Amino acid sequence: MKFSDGFWLNQKGFEVNYASEAYETVANEDSISILATPYHISNRGQTLAGPILDINFSSKNENVIKVTIDHYKGVLNKGPRFEINEDKNFKPQIINNEDYAELISGKTRVRISKKGGWLVEYFYGDKKLTSSGWRTTSVIKEDKLRMQKRLDFAAADEFWSYPQEAVTSYIREQLSLSVGECIYGFGEKFSTFVKNGQTVEIWNSDGGTCSEQSYKSIPFYVSSREYGVFVNHPEKVSFEVASETVSRVSFSVPGEHLEYFIIGGENLTEVISNYTTLTGKPALPPAFTFGLWLTTSFTTKYDEETVTSFIDGMAERKIPLQVFHFDCFWMKEYEWCNFEWDTRQFPDPKGMLSRLKQKGLSICVWINPYIAQRSKLFDEGVKGGYFIKNPDGSVFQTDMWQPGMAIVDFTNPAACEWYASKLRVLCEMGVDCFKTDFGERIPTKAVYFDGSDPVKMHNYYTYLYNQTVFNVLKEYYGENKACLFARSATAGSQKFPVHWGGDCTAEYSSMAETIRGGLSLCLSGFGYFSHDISGFESTATPDIYKRWAAFGLFSSHSRLHGNSSYRVPWLFDEESCDVLRFFTELKGKLMPYIFAQAVKTSTVGIPMMRAMVMEYASDPACLYLDKQYMFGDNILVAPILNETGDAEYYLPEGTWTNIISGKEIKGGRYIREKHDYFSIPALAKPNSIVAYGDFKGNFEYDYLDGANFVIYALEDGKTASTTVYDKDANKIFELSATRKGNKIQITHTPTEKAFTVTVSNGPSAKISPNSHEAIEINL
Repeated sequence: MKFSDGFWLNQKGFEVNYASEAYETVANEDSISILATPYHISNRGQTLAGPILDINFSSKNENVIKVTIDHYKGVLNKGPRFEINEDKNFKPQIINNEDYAELISGKTRVRISKKGGWLVEYFYGDKKLTSSGWRTTSVIKEDKLRMQKRLDFAAADEFWSYPQEAVTSYIREQLSLSVGECIYGFGEKFSTFVKNGQTVEIWNSDGGTCSEQSYKSIPFYVSSREYGVFVNHPEKVSFEVASETVSRVSFSVPGEHLEYFIIGGENLTEVISNYTTLTGKPALPPAFTFGLWLTTSFTTKYDEETVTSFIDGMAERKIPLQVFHFDCFWMKEYEWCNFEWDTRQFPDPKGMLSRLKQKGLSICVWINPYIAQRSKLFDEGVKGGYFIKNPDGSVFQTDMWQPGMAIVDFTNPAACEWYASKLRVLCEMGVDCFKTDFGERIPTKAVYFDGSDPVKMHNYYTYLYNQTVFNVLKEYYGENKACLFARSATAGSQKFPVHWGGDCTAEYSSMAETIRGGLSLCLSGFGYFSHDISGFESTATPDIYKRWAAFGLFSSHSRLHGNSSYRVPWLFDEESCDVLRFFTELKGKLMPYIFAQAVKTSTVGIPMMRAMVMEYASDPACLYLDKQYMFGDNILVAPILNETGDAEYYLPEGTWTNIISGKEIKGGRYIREKHDYFSIPALAKPNSIVAYGDFKGNFEYDYLDGANFVIYALEDGKTASTTVYDKDANKIFELSATRKGNKIQITHTPTEKAFTVTVSNGPSAKISPNSHEAIEINL
């Protein structure tokens, strides 16, 4: 939201009062409190009126500094609130002298000047990160005339749009940008990857992948200068990223209070890890979920015979399939959700699921948080008080999506248990996962059971919805055995994976926007990402299908899904079957590597799919790269995004090795090359080890027995290492390789399993069971 009119003026109707000096500074044991005045106080008479701002700096986590700004502290501040993990035993260091006050948290510190006007500076070590200074921190009043014009203009807004209520004040902060600094994140944003020059509104919408709207809006961004900013507000937060003022990031919230965190770290990996310590680590999905998913698609016709023909067709073509998903019409039309199978299409659902499981498949079904009026659960929900209500006490209903539908009120514990009880029945029947669709169109003129602010609940609703469903699976199947396929999200939703990218189209441009959205989401604390292979809307050409299949199987989770047409490969062409098989088998072989990366994601809190800037922020060429990514620590992937098979990507310094062809390429430059459908730029990083398993079709297998550990471009004097986990996430093996001249020495933990160590484009050594001695490979 813009308040200024150029450099000197503000827009008509806004009165802006800036923090101009730290009039009073109080250093407490673990915090610094500032009384900030809107002008320099030179005599007592100037203290008789405001506004003033009470600003507090504190830290309850190392390298995380919390800033709270208050104008009026007496206003009502209803929930919900994000769940924040703070260490009550952590205490920062405080320095307070005549020139400045400083709070030090690990290597991150904030310094507040006491002389020469308002200046707050943030550092990591000796590196300045950002600052707020002259004409930045402010309280803003809107006059009645402007407010009325805004209300009149917005009178026709939909009921889930941001309410244009009689907000008369805002708190705004502005943080400086250095020359060349780039900003990323804000959740799953499909617009230009570097957010400089954009207005970013944190407001969840069901808008597809083609616009500035987002299913997953997160009030968190990271900088190429390797710090992060998290605005701790579930309601709408408006960011102006080098737009209102091109040398600043501005963010504002309506009301009298603003809270945000400055997050430091050695690099962006550490910054994101610190952020997920604050808001929650991504859970670890079960190993089977990393295999290939196939669905019924959405509006297609299907019954058990159709489903079985798809599954058998995949088996006949030897394409490994791990999960089958039933989309919306597993339930009867007009009754979503009733959580009962449409027996016209599926007369024996329990028997059908048993038959599918005998084929080695896991099962997922579609759900949403809405109860149609024709669902038999509607009357139950009304009687129990389980639905969101209108201000007059009636049940909120709409015809959008399902006629007369109501929305479950997850602030009501009884409603949560009622909803969860329906899902447990499905688990008992054999369902392993739930696709938790929707959760974005949540009304803002509503009443919740616990009295939550409906405006804040618009974004936050998805957290409670997905938490409820995730906990059903976690309680039924156990720790590290729960998996959703969720579309909407807010800060903290990374704890309930997996998330997919919503409604994309069957075009290369949509494939590219999906990559941008996924990388932005992963820079916002989310660990795993998926998308509809070959696009949701329309039907892809065989060319796009094959290219998207390669990208999809180099994503953490891989799903074939569409709207009005099926996504089985033989409906495109026979080569599509071969390509899908090739990349599914390659992903299966990579499971020792992939699952180890997933374990790291769940423990450290960093994503599996990483924008290049996250790993290489010091390389200027990586700052704007949005069509390639690191897939875990050691593999760079650059999907093909055109019908000619042309690849253009950048390699950082070192010797990189294509894991499919074995071709070695010198980095520090852009690469242009052509690829057939059985190839993709997938390059192992220099000085790395990638483990390949003995994959036989099921993604849950023994990741060590018969594995091949391939050493890539190990330089003299360097050491590379890797870890293997079993399918239940237990660490079972470690191996390291050190090069000394023309010899590579291999050490590993004892094991009863046989495995192989191979130098890429070089010799290999077969290791017998129970071998404990170090091995040398001569180059």
